[in-house]
Amino acid sequence: MSEEGVTEIYFYHLERRTLEEVLPTLLEMSLKRGWRAAVQAASEERVEALNTLLWTYREESFLPHGTARDGHAAAHPVYLTSGEDNPNSAQVRFLVDGAMLADAAPYARVAYIFDGRDQEAVARARADKQAAKAKGHAVSYWQQTQEGRWQQMA
Repeated sequence: MSEEGVTEIYFYHLERRTLEEVLPTLLEMSLKRGWRAAVQAASEERVEALNTLLWTYREESFLPHGTARDGHAAAHPVYLTSGEDNPNSAQVRFLVDGAMLADAAPYARVAYIFDGRDQEAVARARADKQAAKAKGHAVSYWQQTQEGRWQQMA
C-alpha cells in the first residue's frame, strides 16, 4: 500500500508497442524505485513466455526474476505467476492478458496493461477503472502517443 494508504491503479493502454516491448521497461523502472514486482498473466503458458522474454529481451542485460517452478520465490525481485499469490512481497503488481486481482489494497501500485486494439480488453479496462475509483483507489490512465511515449489521459 502507498504511504497515503491508497493504492495507485495505473491503466496502460497499448497502441503503438506490444506488451513484450513495454513490460521490461516498466519492470526496470519499478526495480529502480526499490520496489519488488509481481507480474500476473492469465495462464501458465503465458508465464513461461514472459519468463523467456525477461531473459532475452536485451542482449546486454536481464531482469532478475523467477516463477514457482524456480523455487525460492521470496528471493526474486520480480515474480511471474498466473495466480494472485505474492510470495516475493511485491509492492507493485502488473496484470497482463486480462488477469484479474481481487484485492489491490496490499500494493502501492497495480498496473493493468492491455491491448488498445482489442475492444473487449478496452471495455474490461474501462469497467475496472470505474470499479477502482469506486473503491477509493487513485486511478491514472496512460495511453501511447504516435511516438510510442506514455501520455496521461483524463
